[in-house]
Amino acid sequence: MTLADTQTTASDPRNDTKSEDALARKILLTVLLALVGWGLAIAQWGVPGLYIPALAMVPVMYVVLIMISRG
Repeated sequence: MTLADTQTTASDPRNDTKSEDALARKILLTVLLALVGWGLAIAQWGVPGLYIPALAMVPVMYVVLIMISRG
């Protein structure tokens, strides 16, 4: 491998940072939209709009915790 090959195959840290920033923006936007949707459900249906989405997330979080514990 020549010096030119190593220079072209090396990853640019600026590109890695940009892709991480884009991923972070997508995650934060998803969380924000979920919170806004939950708020709108509370405004529309009151107390059931508050607890039914939380109740629906119990099995999801159970699976997430099992996946984390298994590695």
